[in-house]
Amino acid sequence: MITLKNVSKWYGHFQVLTDCSTEVKKGEVVVCGPSGSGKSTLIKTVNGLEPVQ
Repeated sequence: MITLKNVSKWYGHFQVLTDCSTEVKKGEVVVCGPSGSGKSTLIKTVNGLEPVQ
């Protein structure tokens, strides 16, 4: 299980993720949203490729 609580991410003055909280259970995967909504940044953060701020 993956749990995110109040994750935020900034690139300079631009906030990409704002207090993102979710829980993903084994076998569940859903990442959807419009272009520029932070989907890739969220995945990179979960995988440790981007630091949590």
